[in-house]
Amino acid sequence: MTTKLTRSTGEAALVRRYEYEDGWVVAADVGGDDEAITVDTVGHTAIVVIEGDGEPVESEFELPGPAATASVTNGVLTIEGDR
Repeated sequence: MTTKLTRSTGEAALVRRYEYEDGWVVAADVGGDDEAITVDTVGHTAIVVIEGDGEPVESEFELPGPAATASVTNGVLTIEGDR
């Protein structure tokens, strides 16, 4: 397994990428309520929108490949893909 710190985005979001022989996982601590976070993946890009007080906050980051699954639990976004 290879772990790479992809980058910090926004105030405190931390994105980490884990690579395995048969796939990869990207985990991002985006904070907020799970119901307020939506994610869409297009090709090698994840687009994350967080609804809150005021205007929604949108961020995007690169993925190592097309996503197979995406979920949010306790403010942590997890995206998985196959090799």
